[in-house]
Amino acid sequence: MKGTIRTAAFTAGVLIASLGLPAGAAHADPATPRIDLRVLVVSDGGPATDAIAAELDTAGTPYTEVDLRQSGRPVIDAGFLADTVEGRPRAKFQAVVLPNDNPFATDSAEMAALAAYEQTYAIPQVDAYTYARPEAGLQYPVHGGYSGSVDGVPAEVTAAGRAGPFGYLDGAVPFEDNSPTVGESYAYLSTAVAGADFTPYVDAAIPGRTTRGSLVGEYRHDGRRELVVTFVYNRYQQQFRLLAHGIVEWMTGGVHLGASRNYFAVHVDDVFAADDRWDTELNCTPGDVDCAQGEGVPRPIRMTPADVDHTTAWQTRRNFTLDLAYNGAGSVDHREDNDGADPLADKLVGDRGRFRWINHTYTHAFLGCRQDVTVVPWKCATGPDGRTAWVGRTEISDEIAKNRVWGRAAGLPLDDELVTGEHSGLKLLPQQPTDNPNLATALADNGVKWLASDNSRDPEQRRVGPAETVSRYPMNVFYNAGRAAEQVDEYNWIYTSRAQGGSGICEDHLDTSTCLSSPLSTTTGYTDHIVPLETRIALGHVLSNDPKPHFIHQSNLAEERIAYPVLEGVLDGYANLFAADTPVVNAPMKDIGVELRRRAAWQTAVAAGKVSAHRIGDTVTVEAPDGVATTATMPAGTTRAGAGFGDAYAGQVSGWVTAAGPLTLTLPSSAAPLAAPVGVDSEAASTRTAPPTRVPAGVTEQVPYTPER
Repeated sequence: MKGTIRTAAFTAGVLIASLGLPAGAAHADPATPRIDLRVLVVSDGGPATDAIAAELDTAGTPYTEVDLRQSGRPVIDAGFLADTVEGRPRAKFQAVVLPNDNPFATDSAEMAALAAYEQTYAIPQVDAYTYARPEAGLQYPVHGGYSGSVDGVPAEVTAAGRAGPFGYLDGAVPFEDNSPTVGESYAYLSTAVAGADFTPYVDAAIPGRTTRGSLVGEYRHDGRRELVVTFVYNRYQQQFRLLAHGIVEWMTGGVHLGASRNYFAVHVDDVFAADDRWDTELNCTPGDVDCAQGEGVPRPIRMTPADVDHTTAWQTRRNFTLDLAYNGAGSVDHREDNDGADPLADKLVGDRGRFRWINHTYTHAFLGCRQDVTVVPWKCATGPDGRTAWVGRTEISDEIAKNRVWGRAAGLPLDDELVTGEHSGLKLLPQQPTDNPNLATALADNGVKWLASDNSRDPEQRRVGPAETVSRYPMNVFYNAGRAAEQVDEYNWIYTSRAQGGSGICEDHLDTSTCLSSPLSTTTGYTDHIVPLETRIALGHVLSNDPKPHFIHQSNLAEERIAYPVLEGVLDGYANLFAADTPVVNAPMKDIGVELRRRAAWQTAVAAGKVSAHRIGDTVTVEAPDGVATTATMPAGTTRAGAGFGDAYAGQVSGWVTAAGPLTLTLPSSAAPLAAPVGVDSEAASTRTAPPTRVPAGVTEQVPYTPER
């Protein structure tokens, strides 16, 4: 079983480093080139270069993009690529990404300039998606290879790949096959040309043959190194997400600004409370403001002590900690109705150290505008002057403070985090387009620093009074379902058309690709359709260097415990893909908030051109605005002023540091040396023409619709 990093303090150590010549004379030798830590991305608008650029953006790695489709773009020549700074030759880019092995016209001076630059400064080149041909070190596919769909193909990292840039993977690289009617992946599978210095890193069986063909490999020739990728992808597809980290590490030699990790946190809302149940006859939830009661009888869903035992045992087995967002009134009300007894609360409080705890307000009251529920859907009530009537500051503050007092009396380990009921108080379209103006002051009254928001409607971190938001992904495991049949019945109502007996919500408001063509079976639909889909969506977030937490509800851990198959699917899927040194990061809400804040400041500084970094020999120097934390990834053993740098992850070290003035790090002697400059080979500036490409229909992430309490 793969490990999980459960962070109590998510802040990573120190940083900044260099690529490696042996330490010593290289520092003083003016002939040692300066290599700027910036990537050149040459794009033709295709999905492959777009995916690599997106990976660099998310990690916070600076790059310059040249769009070949733009008439006014810069000309890529010797002056664009290199110059001299203080008498020292400077390479302006540490790596080059091209859409294929040669995207320029015959006899292109730009390709000649790139080839000469790569030779002179030992700069690697990534061919984002190229045809298998001798110019890329591979035989044409017609010579015993294959060209066509690779949907569902079980590719593998080779021994060389595991020993090299893809060592963070266990071996398997499964290609998605999400639809039998959509071509999702196209590839050229081939073997190396006789005599070529070509090393496959990821390969797959060639259909109808006993040989395997390269999908990702390194081609060394003419004093140059190319990473040759022969399958097309977009930024969302799992096969790219698995390989993206390794592509960046290969092109940068493992020395670059920015960092990437795989995160998974799960918040469980409404703990101690009871959640209302979906009514399969009324097609709504009695007790909800938008559900006419009719003959529906509320049958609340509430965890039991046995459910708590199951949860703690599951956490121990998975080395994973859930964040419980609690409502103290749920226990108070239960005791009033049961002669002072609440076995659930007693059990949870007794096991309080096994979980992380978040204030979810005392009664789960709606804290936005005053709701007018005489109409469906509800609307914001107005006063005599026609202005929106808001829940007041005192009422909001009491909900926060009373729950905090209750939690502290129960000994819950609390922090300055808050989840309001339904994320209320924050803007909610279409009824409430602005935040409740009383929310910010109430947060200040209670020292709240981190406030949960719903990623489906409020995805960007922003400040609300003294607090910063932490967007959470809703999982389509509904708050009002404790049993699979209830979940499927509501899912069918949402995701089928009116003609199929559904509500039409899906066809009216969401991407129709998420709609069901026919209702799911209430017996098998949850296991066969919902669980695999929700697992894939959540795992996609995990693989995207996205720290935002997911959220479910206590009802999903009760009765049939329907959340666990999805959570198991994510964790098992992850464990089957990644090596032990690349565990999933299970961080608390406040640490996620800090990570999001640092990323935003860093990416703003990078976009504004206020960050610069370079290496000379074994030293990298980084300059960033004062007060902006800097992030970088370096080889294990990197030091700063003699002290170790960063936290270990995926075979490297990475982290954040805030310091006044330039930062300097030194690579270990084991780091690969920077290759010596070589002369220009005329064949490197050859007359190669751009290869044919085939781009299948893009596969984009589904956005789940989640009715939320």
